[in-house]
Amino acid sequence: MGKYYITTPIYYPSDNLHIGHAYATVNADALARYHRQIGDDVWFLTGTDEHGQKIQRKAESVGVSPQAYVDGIVANIKDLWKRLQISNDDFIRTTEERHEKAVQMIFEKLYEQGDIYKSEYEGWYCTPCEAFWTARQLNDGNCPDCGRGVELVKEESYFFRASKYADRLIKYIEENPDFIQPVSRKNEMLNNFLKPGLEDLCVSRTTFNWGIKVPFDPKHVVYVWLDALSNYITALGYPACMDAEHPDLFQKYWPADLHLVGKEIVRFHTIIWPIILMALGLPLPKKVFGHGWLVLDGGKMSKSKGNVVDPLVLIDKYGIDAVRYYLLRETPFGSDGSYTEEALILRINTDLANDLGNLLHRTLSMIEKFNEGVVPKPGAYQDLDQQVIKLSQESLAELKSAMDKLEIHGALAAVFKLVSRTNKYIDEAAPWALARNPDLRERLNTVLYTMSETLRLIAVYLVPFLVETPAKIWKQLGLSGSPADLEYSDAVKWGWLKPGTVTKKGEPIFPRIEIEKPKEGPTVEQQPAVQEKIAEKQSSDQITIEEFSKIDLRVAKVIAAEKVEGSDKLLKLQVKVGEEERQIVAGIALHYQASEMVGKEIVIVANLKPAKLRGILSQGMLLAASNTEGQLSLLNPDKIIGEGSKVR
Repeated sequence: MGKYYITTPIYYPSDNLHIGHAYATVNADALARYHRQIGDDVWFLTGTDEHGQKIQRKAESVGVSPQAYVDGIVANIKDLWKRLQISNDDFIRTTEERHEKAVQMIFEKLYEQGDIYKSEYEGWYCTPCEAFWTARQLNDGNCPDCGRGVELVKEESYFFRASKYADRLIKYIEENPDFIQPVSRKNEMLNNFLKPGLEDLCVSRTTFNWGIKVPFDPKHVVYVWLDALSNYITALGYPACMDAEHPDLFQKYWPADLHLVGKEIVRFHTIIWPIILMALGLPLPKKVFGHGWLVLDGGKMSKSKGNVVDPLVLIDKYGIDAVRYYLLRETPFGSDGSYTEEALILRINTDLANDLGNLLHRTLSMIEKFNEGVVPKPGAYQDLDQQVIKLSQESLAELKSAMDKLEIHGALAAVFKLVSRTNKYIDEAAPWALARNPDLRERLNTVLYTMSETLRLIAVYLVPFLVETPAKIWKQLGLSGSPADLEYSDAVKWGWLKPGTVTKKGEPIFPRIEIEKPKEGPTVEQQPAVQEKIAEKQSSDQITIEEFSKIDLRVAKVIAAEKVEGSDKLLKLQVKVGEEERQIVAGIALHYQASEMVGKEIVIVANLKPAKLRGILSQGMLLAASNTEGQLSLLNPDKIIGEGSKVR
């Protein structure tokens, strides 16, 4: 297999991290674990970006040095990653000597070759974002990224000749369509920043001193983006052999296979960083993926807004794997997701407790009851068994394909499709009925083996995503070691589980979370006069309850959406209804963008006869309300209820 170098953004330690930061790092960890599992040589880097005016002001406000301030926050960040069992191979701090010396050498190299020059800068500066803006880029006089106030700054600075490399970068992006993902981010970078013309970049500051000194002009400190972005190569020991502990890391792992970043810093990673690398004569990273945000109460989480969720609290309350599963499964990676604790509990109860936990418990209970806790030797596989065996391999193929496309939620969906099908298989095979007939003993053994071997494969498939559950399943199946330790090509083959293995049924791995429902108040009976008025308004077009009951209204979740070519009004939606996926064509494009539909729960008529619109099959109809002014609003649940739920 090959090498795989993956990085997260390095986080800014102005305060403790929240669930949004955990979202990015857990997804990166799942990718790193997956590539290790399939045999790749993985290097996984995360860290902290610790310099800048914002940190200096924060430290001054609490009466400590900037270094002391960041040391405390970084300790908390490392503790959070430990609690989430993030498997990073290195943690880079921009205050470390290995990084500071490397950045000074990079700065000198660029200066000596004429790519950095001294001039004077005047512009609008956002301290929270550590970003400069021109007057035309401001939004009502505020930072276009965070919406907060900006300061007019005028100072002597060193500049990097970014404009010199703009045409070369445009050509590279256009010739390498996978470099910036998702595609919408690529179009934004080209059309909004590169093609209108790229200005030279300010790379030093003199109005504060918390940063890396410019070696030949120490009144200047290196400005954040040249400092922070360089971490991806300084952590590998660039310039070559500077890091005596890891002299060969740079030659071994660069270029990065994936920079995983939040969508708000895609611009820096796909414009500034590639141009710096071009100036250094280094290869560019293979892919930069800008993921969406987890939002709360309608906006991005931030300490200043007071709308953050502490992941440590959730881990203590629900367990590490429940939190990891929610972060990986709930939102298509790349889109914004809306965090609610109700949705987290629903995922725990529906997927983890009802589906996976129940499958393990009932499988081991039946092996214990019908075969004294010993995995039996299977007989001939019938068609029903073959369906499950075939799906176990199809789910693996779907998982691999999804991970290659960074569709981590889709990879987990493939695994849980197998979980759901195996539960259904048990109901169809009915081992309890087989056990009553001694003549069907061989058939019972085959069913029990199929159940347990499918569970074993599920444990192997879950290794990249959940850090405790696979080993728990493994142990209850009576297996030694961990599924993570196995040779992947062998572990995913059907029939690995040896008959005669003694199972060890334990406690449920995901106890169901009971939610206390509010007590219903007394109903108010209608007055006779009101009843009479209602009766007077009844018309001949009313339907009976029997007629209405024929309409199957279901909650569906949109998993993909795109405009129908040649139509201004139609969107083509891929929706999930329980375990089923189907396609719906809806005339809502004038009111909803395709990108904002992904992840929404909507209400559909699930038993409508399929029809074709513009030659495209539509398997249902969504419900929406419209008024006389032409406005349209989709009908959806007021809280996450779960795709497939019946509307009553």
